[in-house]
Amino acid sequence: MAKPESKKIFFENLSGAGKAIAVLTSGGDAQGMNAAVRAVVRMGLYVGAKVYFIHEGYQGMVDGGENIEEASWESVSSMLQVGGTVIGSARCKEFRSHEGRLKAALNLVQQGITNLCVIGGDGSLTGANLFREEWSGLLAELVEQGSIEADAVSKYSALHIVGMVGSIDNDFCGTDMTIGTDSALHRIIEVVDAIMTTAQSHQRTFVLEVMGRHCGYLALVSALACGADWVLIPEMPPEDGWEDKMCQKLSANRAGMKRLNILIVAEGAIDRSNRPITTDYIKDLVVKCLGFDTRVTILGHVQRGGTPSAFDRILASRMGVEAVLALLETTANTPACVVSLCGNQSVRLPLMECVQMTQEVQRAMDGKRFEEAVKLRGRSFENNLKTYKLLAHRKPESELPTSNFNVAVLNVGAPAAGMNAAVRSAVRVGISEGHKMFAVSDGFEGFYKGQIREIKWADVGGWTGQGGSLLGTKRTLPAKHVDKIAEQMREHNINALLIVGGFEAFLSLLELLTARGKYDEFCVPMVMVPATVSNNVPGSDLSIGADTALNAITATCDRIKQSASGTKRRVFIIETMGGYCGYLASVGGLAAGADAAYIFEEPFDIKDLQANVEHLTEKMKTSIQRGLVLRNENCNENYTTDFIYQLYSEEGRGVFDSRKNVLGHMQQGGAPSPFDRNFGTKISAKAMQWVTKKLVETFRHDEGRVFANTEDSCCLLGMRRRALVFQPVVQLKGETDFVHRIPKEQWWLKLRPLMKILAKYKTSYDVSDSGQLEHVVRNRPKESDASVAM
Repeated sequence: MAKPESKKIFFENLSGAGKAIAVLTSGGDAQGMNAAVRAVVRMGLYVGAKVYFIHEGYQGMVDGGENIEEASWESVSSMLQVGGTVIGSARCKEFRSHEGRLKAALNLVQQGITNLCVIGGDGSLTGANLFREEWSGLLAELVEQGSIEADAVSKYSALHIVGMVGSIDNDFCGTDMTIGTDSALHRIIEVVDAIMTTAQSHQRTFVLEVMGRHCGYLALVSALACGADWVLIPEMPPEDGWEDKMCQKLSANRAGMKRLNILIVAEGAIDRSNRPITTDYIKDLVVKCLGFDTRVTILGHVQRGGTPSAFDRILASRMGVEAVLALLETTANTPACVVSLCGNQSVRLPLMECVQMTQEVQRAMDGKRFEEAVKLRGRSFENNLKTYKLLAHRKPESELPTSNFNVAVLNVGAPAAGMNAAVRSAVRVGISEGHKMFAVSDGFEGFYKGQIREIKWADVGGWTGQGGSLLGTKRTLPAKHVDKIAEQMREHNINALLIVGGFEAFLSLLELLTARGKYDEFCVPMVMVPATVSNNVPGSDLSIGADTALNAITATCDRIKQSASGTKRRVFIIETMGGYCGYLASVGGLAAGADAAYIFEEPFDIKDLQANVEHLTEKMKTSIQRGLVLRNENCNENYTTDFIYQLYSEEGRGVFDSRKNVLGHMQQGGAPSPFDRNFGTKISAKAMQWVTKKLVETFRHDEGRVFANTEDSCCLLGMRRRALVFQPVVQLKGETDFVHRIPKEQWWLKLRPLMKILAKYKTSYDVSDSGQLEHVVRNRPKESDASVAM
């Protein structure tokens, strides 16, 4: 629900003067909690409020004293990259009692705190809401006891609550992703990728247990991300007789020359009678029925540990700022809310609506209403499950529809991590829908040379976790060779094209669309899935590969900053890729805690550079030891990385010294992140389903051929805010700056003021796009599905 234009305001109009905000983390810890705490503290201080830490969660609130500590700007420095929660978390039985909440109320009133930001799971947030509802009664009781003055009741009449969900299980309804989930998936996938190499060496079967006592999200998404042979989750227990089916599938995979099997089990996995399914039971079953060498690995608390991913840092930072804005705007009648993301947009949801739906899921599972439980988890979870089943379990040939259509898949442009996951998904969905799938090597260069081969189900096994492009990819555009490409299309009877690539893929579709006037061979459905680390494709907020690049930048910046630990004050100048698109520099800067990020889209001059140097100099004179400045490779032809490095070195002389690093192609390499694997898998599956629909619509029975010559038969599938949208490429021309190869409008530019605020710059922050209070809905419309996020 977008804000009306008339309500477009800047947050200078929302003053926090005279307000006191306290932040606490409660329940289980999750990576990214520290980023949320940092954002709440710095945004709170920025708007003029007093901000307090409450150490050790609700226990610290009940105990009071030193547990409630005023926060400063410097007190949250260097915590962005730290896992867990540095202000501590504890489960508190005392807070569950009336007496405990009475103590907590007294401790808050003594500090003048009436605004609480709670980071935790559903139990922590439910406790906060109960505390809010009892607040006026608790104050009246404290007056009766003589613990506080009577005027305190009117002065502190209302307690305002805003929640952020910190839980690696992603078990909270109403939100696409909870803080910590993406990082936990990183830990799981790192382990699975490592296990795959040893399993392949010895032809072993591995049974992995992942966390998720009541929610199978981690198990399901990690199975999707690594192409596991079998997955067991509490929301959808297997049908009776599953043991035989599982063993048949494992045996068939081995017969198909696969040297390993991976089975992923959520710790809360159950059968249809609600009996637990354990990893040991599965191991014994496989050994007994198949005789395979089988090992069990229980990941345990490894999943909670480690540094937060780039996604979690950005999510938590955005949510921390949104939480402060929500507290500033709240009134006595505003219900306690949860701030989160839906797709790519901030939302605020009534806390108790989310909690009640989360509890409904468990009741549905307890009542063996498993289909209902899956639907209550949300469309994202439901789509993950459908996609996994579609890609992991091949139907027998006799059950496959026979479409007699040939579909070609190719990569175009520079390699991007996640391309292979997208190709695998396209191939397997295409085969499931009865098509004959063809792989084109080396993009359009391979196309006109005839490097086209049929690709089978088993050919793409194990592709999900591979970086780069296994098909091969080139930047060659089709226009110069359009006659030869048309000839190959005719020779192989290609009825549709699915292109995975970046800006060159977009240009290629425009050229093929133009060629339709001369060659009927291009009058077929054509669709593009965006894949580029630069994230510069018009029509999509996100591209496959950008998340992996962001994680590479963030991890490298962490190491670079740590290299200065214990030495003299130092500023690092880091050059990122992206062409003329500043996405990696800006969003990477937000994730790494940069002091500045120079990009082409936001012109700057020598005065701006001088102001940045002076700002860093002032910060360095206090307690800040390290500075970080990111520069997009094409941000300015004169203010090069060397120039900025020399400027900072000269102007910072005597206060700090400078170092420079050019990250280069390390941003393009490596195994794809869990986000990119799943984004690639799901967006490509949706693209292939669109291809099938268009093939049926455009098939001319009287002529026995496909003929698609309308604008909407040549599309780009992109993520727009909350939706996955098919957009005719010809309609995207007006949105594109072809000279600089970037979209004319880019959503992430609204995040730049957030980065500056968290780096202590005075700036304006447009809150017209901030979250609006919405109600939780059981099923969002299909076209509004934001589940591409994960």
